[in-house]
Amino acid sequence: MPLSTLPPRALVLLALLTLVWGTNWPLFPYAVREVSVWTFRAVAVAIAGAALLAAARARGQSLVLPRRHWGTVLTATFFYLMLWNVASTYAAVMIPSGQAAILGFTMPLWSALISWAVLGERLTGRLQLALGLGAAAVGLLMWPGMAAYAQAPLGFALGLLAGLGWAIGTLILKRSGVDVPTTVLTGWQLLITAVPTAIGALIFGDHIWFVPTWQSIVLIGYIALVPMCIGNLAWFTIVGLLPVNIAGLSAILVPVVAMLSGALVHGEPLGALQWAAMACCAAALSLVLLKPKAA
Repeated sequence: MPLSTLPPRALVLLALLTLVWGTNWPLFPYAVREVSVWTFRAVAVAIAGAALLAAARARGQSLVLPRRHWGTVLTATFFYLMLWNVASTYAAVMIPSGQAAILGFTMPLWSALISWAVLGERLTGRLQLALGLGAAAVGLLMWPGMAAYAQAPLGFALGLLAGLGWAIGTLILKRSGVDVPTTVLTGWQLLITAVPTAIGALIFGDHIWFVPTWQSIVLIGYIALVPMCIGNLAWFTIVGLLPVNIAGLSAILVPVVAMLSGALVHGEPLGALQWAAMACCAAALSLVLLKPKAA
């Protein structure tokens, strides 16, 4: 799908998604300084889901999720939101946040492989080249982090698992065609995710009841309302406008922003390899979005 045929709304949403998700990753280690990963995610998804459903109700939308969609939504929610939220947060705590973002954003690669191997979808030459460049970017950005991965192999595995879960959940929703407003669908998915994560918080949390500092409350509130609420709404809207492969590759600049943010916030490495990876990301994005010149 060339740039000239992309809905303008999709381009605006892609820019918004890149900004809010990319700057989100360096915040994770601060968000879990006082509370467990499970507690942080349970509170954040509950706030985000309630906010989206309240917005949907204010717009006059029905909050009813038809029973025929329950199985699809529950399955997709487990893979995308439940698996993604827990695995990606643990990964960002165990290894540098920028590297965790790169592992999580292997999603377009998983999506393309699943679409081709399982769903029988054809990969065009341009898309194959874009995927190759995306894989090269991931490899370049992962290379300097090999020492961190060796010290925290679980963080490495969780980062990849997060990307795989995101791809599976998104493909399930895209192919099933759940015919409810995006705001309602996203809100219910976030609230559904709050249930098992709250149970996880009770089991795996610190088991200490206290009121966090105002800094933690503000940070968790921001993550809930901006990256999680607005970001997930933008993502599912983009998936409704574009093929999953293109939507995933279009979001490939998110880890670039995460790397830049991680360098600014945490002093994470930003050298020749990182800049080369960013160039690969930009080239992959250009192949997907820019219209080839006529012969």
